[in-house]
Amino acid sequence: MGRKAFEAIKAGMEDAVAHLAGEQGRGRLRRVHVPDVDVNALRLKLGLSQEDFAAAFGVSVGTVRNWEQGRRQPDGPARVLLAVIDKAPGAVLDVLGVGHKRRKRAA
Repeated sequence: MGRKAFEAIKAGMEDAVAHLAGEQGRGRLRRVHVPDVDVNALRLKLGLSQEDFAAAFGVSVGTVRNWEQGRRQPDGPARVLLAVIDKAPGAVLDVLGVGHKRRKRAA
């Protein structure tokens, strides 16, 4: 490892230790507000079953059920993905190669 790389890593570690101690380091903290998403309403809007929704977006059916029944809330990347799906469902489904089906309406 070169001296320059070592110094950069050392500076980063010092910043991390300072942050943990509550001090302000060289970095900037940015917070982004990610809106809450009603997973059940989103799934119904897409016309997907719980199983198809779970498979399309890489989560378990149990996770979808927990979100829909309020036992858990999506967080982190899942929350961001769900917000994007809610705002631009066609774009996300196209990128993922998911052909969404329309639910059959009761007669």
